[in-house]
Amino acid sequence: MSKKILNLAYIAMGTALIALCAWIAVPVGPVPFTMQTFAVITIAGLLGWKRGTVSVLVYIALGALGAPVFSGFGGGLGVLAGVTGGYIVGFIFTALIVGLIADRTNKMIPLALGMLGGILCCYAFGTVWFMVVYTCSTGAIGLISVLSKCVFPYILPDAIKIALGLLLTKRLRKYIK
Repeated sequence: MSKKILNLAYIAMGTALIALCAWIAVPVGPVPFTMQTFAVITIAGLLGWKRGTVSVLVYIALGALGAPVFSGFGGGLGVLAGVTGGYIVGFIFTALIVGLIADRTNKMIPLALGMLGGILCCYAFGTVWFMVVYTCSTGAIGLISVLSKCVFPYILPDAIKIALGLLLTKRLRKYIK
Protein backbone atom coordinates (compact mmCIF):
# COMPACT_ATOMS: atom_id res chain seq x y z
CA MET A 1 0.00 0.00 0.00
CA SER A 2 1.38 3.42 -0.91
CA LYS A 3 2.33 5.89 1.80
CA LYS A 4 -0.26 8.42 0.55
CA ILE A 5 -3.10 5.94 0.78
CA LEU A 6 -1.95 4.81 4.22
CA ASN A 7 -1.80 8.44 5.41
CA LEU A 8 -5.30 9.11 4.07
CA ALA A 9 -6.60 6.01 5.83
CA TYR A 10 -5.02 7.08 9.14
CA ILE A 11 -6.43 10.60 8.79
CA ALA A 12 -9.90 9.23 7.99
CA MET A 13 -9.76 6.90 11.00
CA GLY A 14 -8.57 9.78 13.20
CA THR A 15 -11.42 11.99 12.01
CA ALA A 16 -13.94 9.20 12.56
CA LEU A 17 -12.63 8.56 16.07
CA ILE A 18 -13.00 12.23 17.02
CA ALA A 19 -16.58 12.24 15.70
CA LEU A 20 -17.42 9.01 17.50
CA CYS A 21 -15.96 10.34 20.75
CA ALA A 22 -17.95 13.57 20.36
CA TRP A 23 -21.13 11.54 20.45
CA ILE A 24 -20.15 10.09 23.83
CA ALA A 25 -21.44 13.10 25.75
CA VAL A 26 -22.71 13.84 29.23
CA PRO A 27 -24.29 17.28 29.63
CA VAL A 28 -22.78 18.88 32.76
CA GLY A 29 -23.17 22.54 31.88
CA PRO A 30 -22.59 24.78 28.89
CA VAL A 31 -19.71 22.56 27.77
CA PRO A 32 -20.69 18.87 27.72
CA PHE A 33 -18.32 16.19 28.96
CA THR A 34 -17.20 14.31 25.87
CA MET A 35 -14.37 12.04 24.86
CA GLN A 36 -13.21 14.37 22.06
CA THR A 37 -10.12 15.55 23.90
CA PHE A 38 -9.18 11.93 24.51
CA ALA A 39 -9.50 11.23 20.79
CA VAL A 40 -7.48 14.32 19.80
CA ILE A 41 -4.57 13.65 22.16
CA THR A 42 -4.49 9.95 21.31
CA ILE A 43 -4.63 10.53 17.56
CA ALA A 44 -1.91 13.18 17.72
CA GLY A 45 0.18 10.89 19.93
CA LEU A 46 -0.21 8.04 17.46
CA LEU A 47 -0.12 9.88 14.13
CA GLY A 48 2.14 12.84 14.87
CA TRP A 49 1.51 16.49 14.21
CA LYS A 50 0.80 16.41 10.48
CA ARG A 51 -1.67 13.54 10.28
CA GLY A 52 -3.11 14.31 13.72
CA THR A 53 -3.73 17.96 12.90
CA VAL A 54 -5.18 17.14 9.49
CA SER A 55 -7.55 14.68 11.20
CA VAL A 56 -8.77 17.52 13.44
CA LEU A 57 -9.05 19.95 10.52
CA VAL A 58 -11.12 17.44 8.50
CA TYR A 59 -13.33 16.85 11.55
CA ILE A 60 -13.90 20.60 11.98
CA ALA A 61 -14.53 21.06 8.24
CA LEU A 62 -17.10 18.26 8.24
CA GLY A 63 -18.84 19.81 11.22
CA ALA A 64 -18.73 23.30 9.69
CA LEU A 65 -20.37 21.92 6.54
CA GLY A 66 -23.23 20.57 8.64
CA ALA A 67 -22.29 16.94 9.20
CA PRO A 68 -23.52 15.91 12.67
CA VAL A 69 -20.05 15.24 14.07
CA PHE A 70 -20.05 17.60 17.03
CA SER A 71 -21.32 16.82 20.52
CA GLY A 72 -25.03 16.02 20.63
CA PHE A 73 -24.93 15.16 16.91
CA GLY A 74 -24.56 18.87 16.17
CA GLY A 75 -23.10 20.40 13.07
CA GLY A 76 -22.90 23.66 11.17
CA LEU A 77 -21.15 26.98 11.49
CA GLY A 78 -23.52 27.96 14.29
CA VAL A 79 -21.90 25.42 16.60
CA LEU A 80 -18.43 26.76 15.82
CA ALA A 81 -19.60 30.35 16.25
CA GLY A 82 -21.30 29.51 19.56
CA VAL A 83 -19.88 29.74 23.05
CA THR A 84 -18.30 26.27 22.91
CA GLY A 85 -16.85 26.62 19.40
CA GLY A 86 -13.51 27.79 20.75
CA TYR A 87 -12.91 24.46 22.43
CA ILE A 88 -13.45 22.71 19.09
CA VAL A 89 -11.07 25.11 17.33
CA GLY A 90 -8.66 24.61 20.25
CA PHE A 91 -8.35 20.97 19.22
CA ILE A 92 -6.14 22.15 16.35
CA PHE A 93 -3.58 23.53 18.81
CA THR A 94 -3.93 20.47 21.01
CA ALA A 95 -3.08 18.20 18.08
CA LEU A 96 -0.15 20.40 17.07
CA ILE A 97 1.37 20.42 20.55
CA VAL A 98 0.88 16.71 21.25
CA GLY A 99 1.90 15.70 17.73
CA LEU A 100 5.08 17.76 17.71
CA ILE A 101 6.22 16.14 20.94
CA ALA A 102 5.14 12.67 19.82
CA ASP A 103 7.17 13.09 16.62
CA ARG A 104 10.27 13.76 18.69
CA THR A 105 10.05 11.19 21.47
CA ASN A 106 8.42 7.97 22.65
CA LYS A 107 9.11 8.75 26.30
CA MET A 108 6.10 8.88 28.59
CA ILE A 109 6.94 11.99 30.64
CA PRO A 110 7.43 14.38 27.69
CA LEU A 111 4.37 12.93 25.96
CA ALA A 112 2.28 13.29 29.14
CA LEU A 113 3.44 16.89 29.49
CA GLY A 114 2.62 17.48 25.82
CA MET A 115 -0.88 16.08 26.29
CA LEU A 116 -1.35 18.23 29.38
CA GLY A 117 -0.04 21.28 27.52
CA GLY A 118 -2.32 20.56 24.58
CA ILE A 119 -5.39 20.32 26.78
CA LEU A 120 -4.39 23.48 28.69
CA CYS A 121 -4.04 25.29 25.37
CA CYS A 122 -7.50 24.07 24.37
CA TYR A 123 -8.86 25.30 27.72
CA ALA A 124 -7.25 28.70 27.22
CA PHE A 125 -8.45 29.14 23.64
CA GLY A 126 -11.95 27.87 24.42
CA THR A 127 -12.29 29.94 27.58
CA VAL A 128 -11.36 33.19 25.84
CA TRP A 129 -13.71 32.33 22.97
CA PHE A 130 -16.52 31.51 25.45
CA MET A 131 -16.03 34.85 27.23
CA VAL A 132 -16.07 36.86 24.01
CA VAL A 133 -19.12 35.15 22.50
CA TYR A 134 -21.03 35.11 25.78
CA THR A 135 -20.28 38.80 26.40
CA CYS A 136 -21.39 39.74 22.88
CA SER A 137 -24.63 37.76 23.06
CA THR A 138 -25.65 37.86 26.71
CA GLY A 139 -23.54 40.29 28.69
CA ALA A 140 -20.32 40.46 30.62
CA ILE A 141 -19.11 37.37 32.47
CA GLY A 142 -16.12 37.02 34.75
CA LEU A 143 -13.15 34.74 34.22
CA ILE A 144 -13.79 32.77 37.43
CA SER A 145 -17.39 32.20 36.33
CA VAL A 146 -16.28 30.85 32.97
CA LEU A 147 -13.56 28.68 34.52
CA SER A 148 -16.10 27.31 37.00
CA LYS A 149 -18.45 26.35 34.17
CA CYS A 150 -16.04 25.36 31.44
CA VAL A 151 -12.73 24.21 32.95
CA PHE A 152 -12.78 23.20 36.61
CA PRO A 153 -15.37 20.38 36.17
CA TYR A 154 -13.23 18.85 33.40
CA ILE A 155 -9.81 18.77 35.06
CA LEU A 156 -10.14 15.32 36.65
CA PRO A 157 -11.85 13.71 33.63
CA ASP A 158 -9.18 15.18 31.34
CA ALA A 159 -6.43 13.82 33.61
CA ILE A 160 -8.00 10.38 33.19
CA LYS A 161 -8.19 10.93 29.42
CA ILE A 162 -4.48 11.80 29.39
CA ALA A 163 -3.68 8.57 31.26
CA LEU A 164 -5.76 6.54 28.79
CA GLY A 165 -4.29 8.42 25.82
CA LEU A 166 -0.75 7.73 27.06
CA LEU A 167 -1.51 4.05 27.57
CA LEU A 168 -2.98 3.62 24.10
CA THR A 169 -0.28 5.70 22.45
CA LYS A 170 2.47 3.69 24.12
CA ARG A 171 0.86 0.36 23.20
CA LEU A 172 -0.26 1.13 19.65
CA ARG A 173 2.39 3.47 18.29
CA LYS A 174 4.68 0.64 17.22
CA TYR A 175 1.97 -0.52 14.79
CA ILE A 176 1.55 2.87 13.08
CA LYS A 177 3.67 3.43 10.01
